[in-house]
This record gives sequence, C-alpha cells and structure tokens, in this order.
Amino acid sequence: MNKKSQLREWIEALVVAGVIAIFARTFFFQIYKIPTTSMVPTLMPGDKIFVSKLSYGPKIPFTKLRIRGFSRPQRGQVVVFVPPHDRKKAYIKRLIGLPGDKVLIKEGNIYVNGEMLVDPRLTHYYYNQGDYAKEGKIIVIPEGRYFFLGDNSISSLDSRYWGFVEEKDIVGKAIFIWWPPKRIVMIE
Repeated sequence: MNKKSQLREWIEALVVAGVIAIFARTFFFQIYKIPTTSMVPTLMPGDKIFVSKLSYGPKIPFTKLRIRGFSRPQRGQVVVFVPPHDRKKAYIKRLIGLPGDKVLIKEGNIYVNGEMLVDPRLTHYYYNQGDYAKEGKIIVIPEGRYFFLGDNSISSLDSRYWGFVEEKDIVGKAIFIWWPPKRIVMIE
C-alpha cells in the first residue's frame, strides 16, 4: 500500500467520524458546562452535563421543525433552552410552569394552579420577585410557552425577569452530570 492511499484512508475515516459526530450532536445529545451558580445545589459551576435532545425531540437544523420526541417537558425537570432575551446562549433551569398554568410567587413560595409546590428541590429557597413575577400577581403561561426558575433563586436570571420560553427554543432534558467524577449523578 502506498503512502497516498494510506493518507486517503485516514482522511476518509476522519471525514466519516466528523459527519457522525455532527449528526449525533445535532439529533441526539449535547454536552454543556455549567458556568454559574443559578442551579446550586443541583448543578455546580464547572459541572459538565449530558443533555438528551431525543427526550423532547430534536430540531431540524435551519428550520422551525422538530422531530417528535419520546416525551413532553414536565414540571420539575431540568431543561436546556435558548431564552428570549439572549439568543446566543443556552440556559439551564428547572421547568415550573407549563402552557396554560397559573403561576404565583407569594411570600417566597411557588404556587401552580392554586397549589403550593412542595417539591423539596424547589422549597428550600425563598423565591423573590421579578418583572414577570411580582408578589401576589398570578402569571398565566401562554400556549406553547414555558416558565423556568433557577434552583438558586438569589443568583438566577430566569423567567421572573425575562418571561416565557417558546417550545421551539427548548434544546433538551438534562440527564446526568458526567464531570467531575466525584459529582457523577443523574439530574433530578
């Protein structure tokens, strides 16, 4: 075998590997690094997470179309999305309000459809108000949109400040922390 055919085989193998990697990242999963404290204690700065795009269905690049996923976003799940105020970044927060829900933040507690949330992942913080979540004001989540909050209320820029996330802007469901090794765990 001559050097030219060996080089060609290597180039072909690299191109095929690159195409497979791009395809997998586009339609199946993505890796993210947590930059802030907005989701402490669930996610710490520096954690690297695995996000499933298949859970809610991957978007077809350069279109507004989405392939049907295995499930719909559910309250309490940790989700990656593109927020309405910053189209260049992906955010990660906990899903609180689904389309049609009525959300109220009162005395630091979260109420959805008149019921106070008692999920321990949400009740250990005092939730303050923002432009979209003033004390005692009921927020009705529009159809096709979602309301997200960070677990660490005091340092989270979330739906309280910039409003609702459109369904088309949801990237995927956070599945597990894979780095650092001492923090490997499923994300609840």
